[in-house]
Amino acid sequence: PPHRGVIDHPSPNFGPRRGGATPDIVVIHFTAMTGCDAARDRLCDPEFEVSAHYLIGNDGTVLRLVDEAQRAWHAGAGRWGDVTDVNSRSIGIELDNTGAHPFSEPQMQALETLLRGILGRWSIPPERVIGHSDMAPARKSDPGPRFDWRRLALGGLSVWPSHNAASAAEADFAEAATRFGYAPDLPPEMRLAAFRLRFRPWASGPLAPEDASAMADLARRFPVDGGPCAA
Repeated sequence: PPHRGVIDHPSPNFGPRRGGATPDIVVIHFTAMTGCDAARDRLCDPEFEVSAHYLIGNDGTVLRLVDEAQRAWHAGAGRWGDVTDVNSRSIGIELDNTGAHPFSEPQMQALETLLRGILGRWSIPPERVIGHSDMAPARKSDPGPRFDWRRLALGGLSVWPSHNAASAAEADFAEAATRFGYAPDLPPEMRLAAFRLRFRPWASGPLAPEDASAMADLARRFPVDGGPCAA
């Protein structure tokens, strides 16, 4: 079906991007609320001081709450690579989902259309489309284990580890996680949990060779702050 288009529903909760920053990260969230209307009202309520640039309903409706050039208040404390003021460097997308059920097909199609436009407008590479749980694993678990990151990666809108990734020593997991973007000062078990939430959502137990090899592959192909990168 054709994309439904974007409906403007301005939120008062925004400000200028600090230091003249422009967006080079996209952060995906789930709303964890009872429905799209409740989430919209919360994101537009000055009392709560939260917002996002876009809210996508379960039916694929896209609401634009904050202009992309402005700084929305969606990311809070956290970091990705060297970026610590994620709000000033990112575009935030909220998906109407409690975290307990799959994301609908109309919603995923609308997200893919929206992401293609954002990445094109701001020249953002797919490895800089991340989850809220990637940049704030101590606080956040969204968009959660039911979100289809692999689907986005297949469409060139995010990244996924290669199936034939070379084996890696478990000791290399920490270094590779830092190179990919996870904050280095987090406890090891928290970084493992954040990585698994996105890339191996149903895995459990201690660090496994599959974790280490997938993390090494991501770090080699998509180092967060540049550097030598094999194709």
